[in-house]
Amino acid sequence: MRNRIKGFAQKKVTLPPGRHKIVILDEADSMTPGAQQALRRTMEIYAGTTRFALACNQSNKIIEAIQSRCAILRYSRLTDAQILKRLLEICEAENVSHTEDGLAALIFSAEGDMRQAINNLQSTVSGFGLVNGENVFKVCDQPHPIAVQTMLRDCYKGKIEEALESLRELWAKGYSAVDIITTMFRVVKTMDSFPEYTKLEFIKVCLV
Repeated sequence: MRNRIKGFAQKKVTLPPGRHKIVILDEADSMTPGAQQALRRTMEIYAGTTRFALACNQSNKIIEAIQSRCAILRYSRLTDAQILKRLLEICEAENVSHTEDGLAALIFSAEGDMRQAINNLQSTVSGFGLVNGENVFKVCDQPHPIAVQTMLRDCYKGKIEEALESLRELWAKGYSAVDIITTMFRVVKTMDSFPEYTKLEFIKVCLV
């Protein structure tokens, strides 16, 4: 921060009128408070010649003094269709063997994060060669949504013992309570066979 970035901001460069030097800082929320204070000072001094773009996942980790000097742009997570399109392009370019349920598992596990989807794709190919649902969830170490769906349907039908048996099976596989509840929360939102009121009741229980 005090060497490369400040040095770049100090450097005199001849640019057309209205043009500025640009500093792009990725993962800015990982900067220490001291580094952020140094950045704030640099932004103040060289505001006339240099523009700063900060990319982060958690804006609350950026100190208020910097946030007040920025125009904040928030981006929503990508849609399933957008992630699927990119995954298909990668699979075609890299000649990756895959199944439809494998791609669906990648999309489910990514939660709108393209980087996570690509990382899971790469890990699955490296570990198993074939991208299918079972292999993806092994790599991601998450309860399989089908098992969770079965458990939720049994709860909805009042088959409590059957639901508990499914839960015991997931627990025996080593999944923690957080893993199971998190997957339940995500799965129940996608279950179109449930009335909306029932979905909300399940979600409320997951959040308690």
